[in-house]
Amino acid sequence: MHGPTPPLPLPTDKLRFAMPPMHESVDDERRHRKERLAGALRLFGRLGFEDGVSGHITARDPEFSDCFWVNPFGMPFRHVTVSDLVLANRDGQVVEGGHHVNQAAFTVHAQVHAARPDVVAVAHCHSVYGRALASLGDLLDPITQESCAFYEDHALYDAYTGVTVDAEEGRRIADTLGSHKALVLRNHGLLTVGDSVDAAAWWFVTMERSCQVQLAARAAGRPVLIEHRQAVATREQLGGDLVAWINYQPMWQDISRSEPELLG
Repeated sequence: MHGPTPPLPLPTDKLRFAMPPMHESVDDERRHRKERLAGALRLFGRLGFEDGVSGHITARDPEFSDCFWVNPFGMPFRHVTVSDLVLANRDGQVVEGGHHVNQAAFTVHAQVHAARPDVVAVAHCHSVYGRALASLGDLLDPITQESCAFYEDHALYDAYTGVTVDAEEGRRIADTLGSHKALVLRNHGLLTVGDSVDAAAWWFVTMERSCQVQLAARAAGRPVLIEHRQAVATREQLGGDLVAWINYQPMWQDISRSEPELLG
């Protein structure tokens, strides 16, 4: 006797797979970026990246490319909604919104945006493990699949000059970042960039976790490095902004479904 006929595979065009959306208008794209920005800020708050009034994520406006949406100064990350976001020009002057921006942080973000027209979003927070690695003046080693995404694609800003308030310091930071996706700011923390809010946010999350793993591994013993060719090959597979966008989608779905008021 023959057993039951096994079910046939579904056509792949019937299966869902999220990809970055195409926008029909500038207004649609602006709304999308602001929603993702508010969501990323709330996620950063959940993950404990906030430290007082330190930490920002900026998103370039799709129409006015030298203006950037940013979280309001002094507002808890976990309370931010779309309508709370502030639009500031490259000089840090508010052009839309009802709150101040942190001028020290915005100075760095504005210079990174100016130097990297390909970048839509910049994330910088004083997270615990990022600061710990930064205090050592170290880069991430290729010791895990996740850390290989940053292999030869992040840099160390090997200076500390206090709170950054001048454009020249911001330019030096942007120059050190160069074409990379991330930066370790010595004695300070981490900075990541991406061609979407989702990508920049994911790079920050996974970089912070990679810092945690590296510090834990070093405390336990001597980590085994992934050899150069394999590290490069892994980076080529996992180190692009599209992969970052895809990796971030479960986090976006979680925050947008559990806290839909962020869209207000």
